[in-house]
Amino acid sequence: MSGYATAGWENFFVAEASAAAALAGLLFVAISINLPKILAYRQLPGRAGEALIILLGVLVSASLGLVPGQSRVALGAEILIVGLCVWIYPMVLQARVGRLSGAPRRWVVTRMLIHQIATVPMVTTGISLLAGIGGGLYWLALAVVLSFGAAIAHAWVLLVEIQR
Repeated sequence: MSGYATAGWENFFVAEASAAAALAGLLFVAISINLPKILAYRQLPGRAGEALIILLGVLVSASLGLVPGQSRVALGAEILIVGLCVWIYPMVLQARVGRLSGAPRRWVVTRMLIHQIATVPMVTTGISLLAGIGGGLYWLALAVVLSFGAAIAHAWVLLVEIQR
């Protein structure tokens, strides 16, 4: 199995796409149940969006890995585009909320760090696949694990900490 060809990675892609879809669905329901409380805090709707975007990034990346006959370069470009969208859009939300919400700086920085740790490996996957060096799809395995962790951290704040 190579980090630069999808052969041998099919089970990984299927499992991660399924897990991401299931988690995104559960998170969507949980957000819907707590929507009035989430909307009561200026910084929480964006955090809910970040959690969903991170899971969507995993779902789309894993789904792209299942496309048959795709070249390393094509997959690298696709994952890079997905990774950049999943990385940049929430950063814009975080910067706006950080300025407008009056939330403690520590909260904003922690939220940004969680997001960076989860999404930078996905961007790295795309770059590595395009270049043909540096680990390739092994970066995506790390990105998936960290993305699930980040989504769970966001969900914890939205579903448990909000109740305090």
